[in-house]
Amino acid sequence: MSRRRIGQETFGFGDRRERQSSLDELAKLIDWSRVERHLVDISSSAKGEPAWPPLALFKALLLSVWYDLSDVKLAEALDDRASFRRFCGFSGNEATPERTAFVRFRKALMVCALDKSLFDEITSQLKARAIKVKTGTLVDATIIVSASKEDDEGHWVKRKGKLAVHGFKAHVGADADTALVEEVAITPANVNDGKAGPEALPDNPGDVFADSAYRGQHFRDAIHAKSGTPRIIATAMWGRDEQETLARLDAWNQPIHRVRCRIEKIFGTWKRCYGLRRMRWRGLAKASIQVRLTAIAYNLKRTLSIIAAAA
Repeated sequence: MSRRRIGQETFGFGDRRERQSSLDELAKLIDWSRVERHLVDISSSAKGEPAWPPLALFKALLLSVWYDLSDVKLAEALDDRASFRRFCGFSGNEATPERTAFVRFRKALMVCALDKSLFDEITSQLKARAIKVKTGTLVDATIIVSASKEDDEGHWVKRKGKLAVHGFKAHVGADADTALVEEVAITPANVNDGKAGPEALPDNPGDVFADSAYRGQHFRDAIHAKSGTPRIIATAMWGRDEQETLARLDAWNQPIHRVRCRIEKIFGTWKRCYGLRRMRWRGLAKASIQVRLTAIAYNLKRTLSIIAAAA
């Protein structure tokens, strides 16, 4: 397939020392050539035009997550900002993709179902840099409002004390120490947490910290199958009297609460900073792409912070 060549100009940015940004550090964080191998068969060109390099488009989608940009705003920013151009591989004066290129690229990702393989590739590289000893896993889910109530693949769900929501649910497994997201599963919002929880479990999860929605045997069996240990919030225990029972219940639950609450910071970052308060597009497949792109963008920034703190 015909593809454009980018980054051919040598002196497009002037003095780079005065224009460094966090994006330059993110660009050095992983081996992007390994990511590019997953994209080699993708073509998102318009008819009669050479295709944009898929890795450049993928990096541009990460920028759209970090800066919460629509396709239109992303195209404008990529044309205007030197740090965006450097991150994606464009030199100073080259043409950059129009918004429809991002639409076609996302469609190609969806058709080829590449969102999981890209997430797995990048996450495996980041874990090798950030996770030294695996001790535990945080598992939880968050509801994300659908792009439209007419989306037939989203579903209504009623939460206690809150209004009913139409949307999807992201089930997440994250490392208990580094808060890096290791597994993601996306379902309609009405799917039970305990039923979908096994899909969010990484291999060798260690102690698995989860709330009471995961109490079922189905989830416990999945943890044991991966050589993990369930550490799940209990809602009842046997005891000789009420005071003793409540004390035992509190002694079991409090250590779990202290660890498990860390996953709420992940969801807060996704929704507050990365625009995941609602889905941008309709359908479960596009919802999966949006959530996994968000998880990749979060993991990259989180790893940069971990490395900086250890330096």
